Amino acid sequence: MTTTLAQRVVAGLKDKILAGDLAPGAKLPSEAELIEEYAVSRTVVREAVTRLRAEGLVETQQGRGSFVLAVPEASSFSVEASAIRTHADVLAMLDFRIGVESEAAALAAVHHTSADATSIEEALSGFVRSGHEGAVEADFAFHLAVARATGNRFYVDLMGSLGPMMIMLPRTRLGEAYSMTDATHVERVQREHDNVAAAVLAGDAETARAAMRLHLGNTRRRVT
Repeated sequence: MTTTLAQRVVAGLKDKILAGDLAPGAKLPSEAELIEEYAVSRTVVREAVTRLRAEGLVETQQGRGSFVLAVPEASSFSVEASAIRTHADVLAMLDFRIGVESEAAALAAVHHTSADATSIEEALSGFVRSGHEGAVEADFAFHLAVARATGNRFYVDLMGSLGPMMIMLPRTRLGEAYSMTDATHVERVQREHDNVAAAVLAGDAETARAAMRLHLGNTRRRVT
């Protein structure tokens, strides 16, 4: 329920941002104002702001609040879900992700800021809270938070272009490979995310690289 309510708040704020009602540099309404406007709890509001931050639409400045960022320009790189038609395509996408995201994790370990650390920790918490229905979006939010922690906008642009579709593909194209219960899958991914995050936040680039490679390699093995 919390996830569904947060999605409603995210959708409402995104509409205002994209329509220009909340222009770049504008401060988001306070928690109290959002609670009243959307009739939700403080927890829901905080989760919604975390998601907007993961999408690169707002940034939070400690002690000042959250501010709207300029809407990212469309990337020239794109992969349509419809273009991934075969088992080989899914495996190729995972191989691509292993190469890109393993290196991103190593860079994140070296370059992450305290704000990045907070975003990664919030993404971990969001995954735990998301439940099965919101697991794909929460999974993507974690990978995007790691990409942002590299300090390299090209990793962020690439991940943003791929979007949650990159998480969905193995499940939608190869459903039989996910015959395990959702709870089992989510728990396994959670442990793998924890290992990546621990290495990144410890500043251990080699372990972060290996942990991300293991995580995505495990996904590849599960769908082979």
